[in-house]
Amino acid sequence: MPTIISHAAVPLAIGLGLGNRRIPTTLLLTGMAASMMPDADVIFFRFGATYDSAWAHRGFSHSIGLAIVLGVLAALLSRRSAPPLIAFAFVALAAASHGLLDMMTNGGHGIAILWPATDRRFFFDWRPIQVSPLATSRFVTRAARIATTEFLCIWVPAAILALGLRATRFHQGATR
Repeated sequence: MPTIISHAAVPLAIGLGLGNRRIPTTLLLTGMAASMMPDADVIFFRFGATYDSAWAHRGFSHSIGLAIVLGVLAALLSRRSAPPLIAFAFVALAAASHGLLDMMTNGGHGIAILWPATDRRFFFDWRPIQVSPLATSRFVTRAARIATTEFLCIWVPAAILALGLRATRFHQGATR
């Protein structure tokens, strides 16, 4: 997995790129939380889940299915801060981005991205992101390499996306 903070790059880029009128601060923070939430699944190891179980790390919590559920919850709960369709799409995309980024890492057992349709785990063929280990002691020895790949493969593209969305937004405003 990328480090938990780097998962927030996708909703942060989209939110900043689209602006506060489309993605209010509360929705932006909700999307960032939804993008990081899937890694809370490591708690299931304490309850006996095995790594290959759909209930363990990179299982159901990393799926598009759960992302849709989180999007629906956001739509139902955000009526005051954002239109339901915007809240649904933003939070669902933010949550789904977690599993998609993890599919680009070079370690682990894959992602159950299509759960509940299947428990099968997947990776992308192109996996340039250095996996961040769950154990802190192993993270320290790889921190520089992890930070470099996350910067190049997550934060730089996220910044380009944010700038592109912002430029498009301002261009559309100038032509109206």
